[in-house]
Amino acid sequence: MPRTDVLLRDPRLEAAARRLGAGLVKAAVRQAQERARAGRIAPEEVADAAAALLPRTAGGLRPVINATGVLLHTNLGRAPLSAAARQAVQDAAGPTDVELDLRTGVRARRGRTALRALRDRVPSAAAAHVVNNGAAALVLAATALAAGREIVISRGEMVEIGDGFRLPDLLVSTGARLREVGTTNRTTAADYAAALGPDTAFVLKVHPSNFRITGFTRSAGVAELAALDVPVVVDIGSGLLAPHPRLPDEPDAETQLRAGAALVTASGDKLLGGPQCGLLLGEEDLVRRLARHPLARALRVDKLTLAALEATLTGPDTPTAAALAADPEQLMRRAGRLAADLGADGIDVRAVPSEATVGGGGAPGVALPSAALSLPEPYAARLRTGATPVVGRLEAGRCLLDLRAVPPEDDERLAGAVRSAAGR
Repeated sequence: MPRTDVLLRDPRLEAAARRLGAGLVKAAVRQAQERARAGRIAPEEVADAAAALLPRTAGGLRPVINATGVLLHTNLGRAPLSAAARQAVQDAAGPTDVELDLRTGVRARRGRTALRALRDRVPSAAAAHVVNNGAAALVLAATALAAGREIVISRGEMVEIGDGFRLPDLLVSTGARLREVGTTNRTTAADYAAALGPDTAFVLKVHPSNFRITGFTRSAGVAELAALDVPVVVDIGSGLLAPHPRLPDEPDAETQLRAGAALVTASGDKLLGGPQCGLLLGEEDLVRRLARHPLARALRVDKLTLAALEATLTGPDTPTAAALAADPEQLMRRAGRLAADLGADGIDVRAVPSEATVGGGGAPGVALPSAALSLPEPYAARLRTGATPVVGRLEAGRCLLDLRAVPPEDDERLAGAVRSAAGR
């Protein structure tokens, strides 16, 4: 059996130790030695086996191909960053001028260029602030404006935002009291008006982004609520900054502010297509009050998030935008080409129409026509656990690989993963 110190002098393992750290390399060596002791490989194959066992990076997260048909899949990290945002993150990984004015040499406002880019994208916002996620944006607003006071909210907007986290619990944890008005399916501006009093901090309007209520319904619009002479805070959820032609019913920040909202909160890692963060947009004095609250320090974002957010706002279209705009006929042609190439290798695959969704709590009920590769069901597990993990979905006893969220430049990687899963 080759000694550990001898194995660690192998040029491949020495280079890996510099890149990944000695601990991960030693763990791979020990695992390879155990395979040799068990008789699964020959002793002279230990170094090769150890090199093959090395992880791609020192981190535990593995990049995957999202072929689920859910554009913003929460379990897969929601919005994939654009190439510009990834480059910005890499550039910001070292020392940066995040809080320094290089011209004067004195301290500067943190994230000033990212905040300017955000205001430029939402002209009706007099000011902007960024925290670490969408829920944090709402928590900061409630804590700074309504601790010990009342928030007026419709019963139909007391939503659960995922993984058991419920909006009422989140708001009450800030020290605010909730004044519920209306009913699950119908709440009017008069219901809000009747609930206002000296303890009212603001009216909260929440977009029920992950479900729909249809039939005998009524809800008050932002313009109606803005006439009540009390601040209106609107949580739009999915982070759409301006109207989108494919999502006509999805609220956006610009429209809500124009209608009279004092403050809009949203997520950055959904329809905006950026990193995880929470956006606060609105009146200057209100946003400044939130930004100077002590809680804002605990919720602030790091330089990598600021870099990715700015590049998302100022750079080219994001992968999310491209996926939303994808042409169904082109998707079907891509699926047909891939199916023909894979079928020539004897793989049971065919191109089929599919329906994708936005996901991430955005645009509930909106179906996006798409195309997919249809494979036998056992492929699902093989693809998930392959060298290039691919996550699809099971439908009618088949594994579907939906192409709407898969960039065209990943087609060869996807085909390679399918071939590996087929043993080709």
